[in-house]
Amino acid sequence: MEGIQTLLVVVVVSLTTLLVIVGIQIVMVIIDLRKSIKRLNSILEDAILGGGLIRPEKLTGVLSMFRKGKGVTSHGENRI
Repeated sequence: MEGIQTLLVVVVVSLTTLLVIVGIQIVMVIIDLRKSIKRLNSILEDAILGGGLIRPEKLTGVLSMFRKGKGVTSHGENRI
């Protein structure tokens, strides 16, 4: 009976240790994901509002072109 109890204690301790390590890794992944999302948010905010890569007036021009039904291929072609 003593051998089974020793084996049970070893299994419980090893599984507890494994679950603690997995839990720490999950928390670290969530923290890293949160930092990445914050960085992406700041990049997109700077690009749209700061006049960097994408300007709002260009976006509205493209959206209005699609609303009017003009495609990119038909824009600027000479029609007879």
